[in-house]
Amino acid sequence: MTPPPIAAPDLTDLPDSELLRLDHQVCFSLQAASRAFGGVYREALRELGLTYPQYLAMMVLWEHGPLPVKTIGERLHLDSGTLSPLLKRLEAAGLVKRERSPEDERSVTVHLTGAGTALRERALPVPRTILGATGMSVQEILALQETLGRLTASLGRND
Repeated sequence: MTPPPIAAPDLTDLPDSELLRLDHQVCFSLQAASRAFGGVYREALRELGLTYPQYLAMMVLWEHGPLPVKTIGERLHLDSGTLSPLLKRLEAAGLVKRERSPEDERSVTVHLTGAGTALRERALPVPRTILGATGMSVQEILALQETLGRLTASLGRND
């Protein structure tokens, strides 16, 4: 028998001084969850030789094929200062190849190498490993993703 859900406090009725409590900060809850995910991903990706950000870049390339660096950055919400070193490390590992566009020297396209393509097969168990680690159902994960998507969109309007 599962216990009933814990009722969340109605924060709108709390005095301002109570709103400063750490356990009332959604940003802290998200940060703590992110750190916990980081640990689970570190373990799951160890045998692939990838960091979590590298894994995300590889997933974009596995899904879409060759892409300009700018597009990869947009998909991952990363700036070029973060993305370029990450792609350099993937290239040094022999997983991707970066090529300047002959039409526009400023544009660099990232392609998977044979090793990068082959790595996809070894990465197939990772999503199920992560899902299992959450202790949540697929439906709960989908609902959480939808909620986080709305939150991200709302916060993005404040940029």
